[in-house]
Amino acid sequence: MPISADGGKLLYNLIRATKPTCVVEFGTSYGISTLHLAAAVRDNGTGQVITTEMSRTKAASARTTFAATGLDDVITVLEGDALQTLAALREPVDFLFLDGWKDLCLPVLELLEPHIAPGTLVVADDVVLPSLGPYLDYVRDTANGYHSVTFPVDDGLEISCRL
Repeated sequence: MPISADGGKLLYNLIRATKPTCVVEFGTSYGISTLHLAAAVRDNGTGQVITTEMSRTKAASARTTFAATGLDDVITVLEGDALQTLAALREPVDFLFLDGWKDLCLPVLELLEPHIAPGTLVVADDVVLPSLGPYLDYVRDTANGYHSVTFPVDDGLEISCRL
């Protein structure tokens, strides 16, 4: 399930507006959302996209697409279990897009929280899926340090600002 065209446009605009240096994406798949993120990073003139994919086949296909579009120089693909590959991340995360397995969105967020500064946007796709429930409960509770809003595009995007 790739991101919709409108969802991709929203991601592009959010990246252009916030000008993050390090964008992290959980769940590359074939790289459709990554292209929107990377195009915005490129158009901002600075930054990188670090994306994760469990499937070696999907990662290879995404890399081919990234090279064909000329965006491969701003994208790093981490292959394997995101909870392992992202554990090595040491830099600040300036924008986080969660679109991998929905039951792993909360563990990925919790793993990266030490690297997420106040004001950082965290966006999750497919809010209509029941398996995203624990994540949504977490980010919708301001006691956990987020202010969230659901954006009604296709299956919904949850946009959360780290407080």
